[in-house]
Amino acid sequence: MKLLPVLKIASLFFLGALNAPAVWAGTFIPASDPKLQYTGRVDFSNRQAPQLSWPGTSIAANFTGPSIAVTLDDQFGHNYFNVFIDDDYTHPLIIQAQQGERKYVITTNLKNGPHKFLLTKRTEGEEGATVFKGLELAESEALLIPPTRPTRRIEFFGDSITSGAGNEAPDNGPDHFPKDKNNFMTYDAITARNVNAELHVTSQSGIGLMISWFPFTMPQFYNQLSAVGKNDSRWDFSRWTPDVVVINLFQNDAWLIDREHRLQPEPDDEQRVLAYMNFVKTIRAIYPSAYFVCALGSMDAMRPGSKWPGYVSSAVARLKQANPEERIDTIFFEFTGYAAHPRVAQHIRNADKLSAFLKEKMHW
Repeated sequence: MKLLPVLKIASLFFLGALNAPAVWAGTFIPASDPKLQYTGRVDFSNRQAPQLSWPGTSIAANFTGPSIAVTLDDQFGHNYFNVFIDDDYTHPLIIQAQQGERKYVITTNLKNGPHKFLLTKRTEGEEGATVFKGLELAESEALLIPPTRPTRRIEFFGDSITSGAGNEAPDNGPDHFPKDKNNFMTYDAITARNVNAELHVTSQSGIGLMISWFPFTMPQFYNQLSAVGKNDSRWDFSRWTPDVVVINLFQNDAWLIDREHRLQPEPDDEQRVLAYMNFVKTIRAIYPSAYFVCALGSMDAMRPGSKWPGYVSSAVARLKQANPEERIDTIFFEFTGYAAHPRVAQHIRNADKLSAFLKEKMHW
């Protein structure tokens, strides 16, 4: 499925919270209902109140009736969510979450009969976690059997590019506002839809392998259950195993080491390659059978003359030399001269390249 960069019109459909107790006498669906389908690293410590913090985490359901509302309890009031009804990806309804528990009415005027619901987290851990409290349907309506999950699985480890920072911002405007961050229209999410794969996104804007814009790096962050800063929560990797792992890191290392000179003593070429190799080995130990794609781009770490794609290539070549059976390759997203965060059009182009690559390599 190819999606056009149409979500910029979605600002017309922002949903506010309802302070009134209810709009209709409805049927409440608790968050623990087995017919709700969760995807991503969701914290089920309290099954009645699961927490969503990672970008792209989602909840899907099939339901009956003309109406649906969702109750969320947002940590900071900075998160945004897409809501899609009946697979209409060109007309999302966007929830701008308010801090605390609120009910958000999605729609009240659907035709009677079966419908589809999909909620996806546009933002990431730096905007905080959101507790999902449940759905409300019209009176006497119910959930149906949930959607069929894709059998293919992809996990992405990345930074702001993978999260989707600024991808819906104006080309000539600032791109740091949460409202302009939409993981659903990133190269990773589009690729997953193109190849019909279930997606996990393990990413954080500003993160690197050796240094980040904050005091922790991806090797200290990748295994968390919660994406909200550095914390002691731990994801159970046995819960979900990908067929493909895509790593797109080093953009922040390139800025902070070569431009800002913030890592002292400054690592030499060998240390940079080893840092990449060590992280790949860490993830390989968790997913021994997955096919790995080591990516970079499409920001200025891929500019002409940059050494950073060479570090990735050297790391992969040495891993293959050490183990000729290693299932690992590289792919690079070309720098177009646009040094800001990629916008949706660039994400689509990069997704097309990665999708074709995976279809060839995985015979998908």
